[in-house]
Amino acid sequence: MLMSDLEYRESLRRLKPLVFVDGRSIASVADEPALLPGVNAVALSYAFALREDTAQLMHVADADGSGHNRMLHAPRSEDELLQKLEAIRLLCRYTGCAQRYLAGDAMAGILQGAAAIDAEHGSEYLARAQAYYEHVRSADLAIGIAMTDAKGDRSRRPHAQANPDTYVHIVERRAEGIVISGTKAIVTGAPYMHELLVMPGRAMTEADADFAVCCAVPIDAAGLTMVARPAGRPGEPAALFSNRFGQSTAVCLFERVFVPWERVFLAGEWRHSATLTYAYATHHRHTCIAARAGYGDLLIGAGTLMTEANGLDAERAHGLRDAMTDLIRIVEGFYACGVAASVYATHEAEGIAMPDAVFSNIGKLLLATQIYDMQRLAHEVSGGLIVTLPGPDEDHNPATAGRLSEVLGGRSDIPYEKRIAVARFIEDLSASYQSGWYSVISLHGGGSPEAMKKEIFRRYPVADRVELVENLLDRGMLDDARRRISIGRQPGRCCAEGCKADS
Repeated sequence: MLMSDLEYRESLRRLKPLVFVDGRSIASVADEPALLPGVNAVALSYAFALREDTAQLMHVADADGSGHNRMLHAPRSEDELLQKLEAIRLLCRYTGCAQRYLAGDAMAGILQGAAAIDAEHGSEYLARAQAYYEHVRSADLAIGIAMTDAKGDRSRRPHAQANPDTYVHIVERRAEGIVISGTKAIVTGAPYMHELLVMPGRAMTEADADFAVCCAVPIDAAGLTMVARPAGRPGEPAALFSNRFGQSTAVCLFERVFVPWERVFLAGEWRHSATLTYAYATHHRHTCIAARAGYGDLLIGAGTLMTEANGLDAERAHGLRDAMTDLIRIVEGFYACGVAASVYATHEAEGIAMPDAVFSNIGKLLLATQIYDMQRLAHEVSGGLIVTLPGPDEDHNPATAGRLSEVLGGRSDIPYEKRIAVARFIEDLSASYQSGWYSVISLHGGGSPEAMKKEIFRRYPVADRVELVENLLDRGMLDDARRRISIGRQPGRCCAEGCKADS
């Protein structure tokens, strides 16, 4: 079943989650102005799956002739990974951040992880994960990912925290399920989702076994409280983009929330916390590339329009041309890593196509650190007007509007109103509170730059490069077994080539 955007909004009205925004209890998230930009953004993923010109990309056909939304799809091929990138980039061109795509990333990681857990422990997690995946797709749900714990004292492991509720953990096991408590601190779009997938956010030790938990929780489950921030810049006239589309994040407080066994996919198998974390992170970093490419498309388009509105020709003004070229290079450079990660994918358990970890992490690292350059370049080509312009109220002030429109115009063939609209659009995207949000979420979303650097070095075949040079130099260094161990073996691998799951 595919829901329409209107049906999605109506489905939210039937739910009764406990949500607070700016100190207020929210009666209906679908009708709350502070959350409306976030609801609008997710709703577009529903609308595009039914719209004639976008349905082919946003809709995935099933074998029985039905279909489901691509945002929920666990990719099975290199082509499907590429289609996912294109779909997310398209949505983010309209919304800034599509939000809903995290569900497909998480389900892919959980299906991979559940297969690995069952193989070692003889458990039934894979059957549960498959059933839940079918439920999510058939009901066309919006799923939030509750992964990042509050963490408390970061020098201490979960079991050593003074307050155990800084991490979500199992507090009771019953015949019919588990009871969890704790805090997930950064949950994208939480208030206007249907359900949350609770996932471990780090590798665990045996002492942390109670903190190794993965499960699905309805958004209005008893004991779940969400403390959220507004989505975007609702109600601000100058926020021409983010007063319509935005993203809320929430701190999710779990207080003895009961989860039946059929919705539990990890419960104490601590070694596999790392399995789930790595699988999800790789899928998610791959899709983050497409999300920020969509944001980059907005900056490229707005920067070009602002240059024209200022009466300049980027082809002739070399400084502007170079800045725009740098902006294009950055955006398409990290997006190319996403394409490469798709092309060099591996096929893992349950037929999941896993994007190449090295290219996924490089692309995410590039966008995380170059997001600031993207915004700087947009400022460079746009001029200072984007932050010095009087507010929108002056556009309708009889005492000032006429004079401002005379002196703040640019090219004679571009009306003042259009020039000012582009300037405020760029301010909203690159020089406002919202732009700061884009910067920080790009830097830390999906893991810190340090985590990505660690994965790149761990997964990159450095040993192959060493062997190449040693063979060229013909020094015979590979005959020394001790040296082969120190150089040839990569961290986290049993051999230079690395291991792959059986198809």
